[in-house]
Amino acid sequence: MKKISMVRMPVINRHSLFLRQMSASRPIGIFDSGYGGLTVFKSIAALLPHYDYIYIGDNARAPYGNRSFETVYEYTLQCVEEFFKMGCPLVIIACNTASAKALRTIQQNDLPGLDQGRRVLGVIRPSAEVIGNYTKTGSVGILGTVGTVESNSYKLEVEKFFPQVHIYQQACPMWVPLIEEGEYNSESADLYVKKYLDELMAQSPDIDTILLGCTHYPLLMDKIKRHLPSSITVVAQGDIVAHSLADYLQRHPEIEQRISREGETRFYTTDSPEDFDNHATIFFGKQVRSQHLHL
Repeated sequence: MKKISMVRMPVINRHSLFLRQMSASRPIGIFDSGYGGLTVFKSIAALLPHYDYIYIGDNARAPYGNRSFETVYEYTLQCVEEFFKMGCPLVIIACNTASAKALRTIQQNDLPGLDQGRRVLGVIRPSAEVIGNYTKTGSVGILGTVGTVESNSYKLEVEKFFPQVHIYQQACPMWVPLIEEGEYNSESADLYVKKYLDELMAQSPDIDTILLGCTHYPLLMDKIKRHLPSSITVVAQGDIVAHSLADYLQRHPEIEQRISREGETRFYTTDSPEDFDNHATIFFGKQVRSQHLHL
């Protein structure tokens, strides 16, 4: 009887298979420590729907707001490297804390060694470039995480474009935990919204414009406006960053032409995909289906 030899089929890792499938695709990478960057991605996808995108939420290690500069830099760099493995020619760090604590070091020290043809951008500079146009009194409030406020990134960046504008900052350490726990509509959220707004406004009665310097904070927009005079303008970052990206791609055709255009979006989380999908849908405004990413 003829012996039949068995051929062992190779085991295919789903993530490796996806990377091979994406090798012909060159998406824009969108990064955040968790869910907040989805509020920015929502605006980007609405304005520029024809590009391919990959979103990574580092939920397993979130929040970044109270972590050290060294830790935030390390985590952010790991995710940027992952985007590059996935073929992204351009990465948007849609996280104010990571933009404040890690972006410049990555741009100046790491990017030349990784790939000088790729770009990594943040959300602080685009906001700083326009926020002075909203104020009439020349007094602007910034609401952000402890890390963003302590970095003084907004003060330094706004001064470059609007040296006459006075910046007043207020850290809101309880806002992100409340939002990520789904408590942003609770009475506890009202208490903390009022607390931090009162502390900000106590710094100057001339503040007439407030920038939400954390991409989570748009979920508190209704409560924030409720506790402020109607004369104060509250600005979220989503549309600002989206239009800044559109302008950047128009000015840099060498990057724009490298981005693939199938209108495909992939979502990744370093934590539970099920938990991510349940929360992310609220931030993104539509159903999200993610995969786990091990770092």
